[in-house]
Amino acid sequence: MEIALIVAVIAVIFIVRTFKIVPQQNAWVVERLGKYDRTLTPGLKFVIPFVERVAYKHSLKEVPLDVPSQVCITRDNTQLQVDGILYFQVTDPMRASYGSSDYLTAISQLAQTTLRSVIGKLELDKTFEERDLINASVVNSLDEAAMNWGVKVLRYEIKDLTPPAEILRAMQAQITAEREKRALIAASEGRRQEQINIATGEREAFIARSEGEKQAEINNAQGEAAAISAVAEATAEAIRKIAAAIQEPGGEQAVQLKVAEKAVEAYAGLARTNNTMIVPGNMSEVAGLIGTAMALLGKGTPAAGNPAGK
Repeated sequence: MEIALIVAVIAVIFIVRTFKIVPQQNAWVVERLGKYDRTLTPGLKFVIPFVERVAYKHSLKEVPLDVPSQVCITRDNTQLQVDGILYFQVTDPMRASYGSSDYLTAISQLAQTTLRSVIGKLELDKTFEERDLINASVVNSLDEAAMNWGVKVLRYEIKDLTPPAEILRAMQAQITAEREKRALIAASEGRRQEQINIATGEREAFIARSEGEKQAEINNAQGEAAAISAVAEATAEAIRKIAAAIQEPGGEQAVQLKVAEKAVEAYAGLARTNNTMIVPGNMSEVAGLIGTAMALLGKGTPAAGNPAGK
């Protein structure tokens, strides 16, 4: 019974040491008699007990590595507290096992020294603006060195850049001054645009008024021209009618009578408006006018009163 139990225990130990189940995204390095033999991929694998052993186990997943915070000095001699994180992946399990005694520490130290070198080439303001450049420079330098360790450096990200308190106060004052400057510029631009708008409005209003006055003068001139034309047309029509009436029988006598009447009325009006009696120099002219008027009246009365007496 005891022998059977011992055999069963030995069988279990043999099975455990023989059959290995490698998880997904993992790689196990097997040594045979202390020498590298092969790398086990995911799945069920076999190992010769007491002759072979799994020496190293590596995860092939992307691994984040927190790089310790450090003080870096910029090109303009300003101290910066820099904190970053590094992402890497094991690509060659054999090199990762034998290329370095501790590739995690080697990558972390190399990231720190490379970061100090990159920031030392930049001024303070550029360190905040060129984060992508800093990250790319660190990744390129680390990736070249990490190839011998079987590691692929994927990316590096700066988590925080902290300058000294005095620099922070100076930067805050500079930012405040810049904002005040932009506010003043914006206000002046607003006033400038306001003055431009007012001047433009006044110019357009003046043009509109002048155009209105011009159109009003044109309309008045056209109205006066139309009125003059209408008066001229009426006068011409009246003259034509008078001329036509003169051409009719008795027209000339009517004109002479009208002239005589106007002459008599003119002399009578002069006599009424003055205390002094105005006497024409040649009385025969007045008598002639009156006689002519009476003669015309005499000729016209029978014609009007007794047509038969003609």
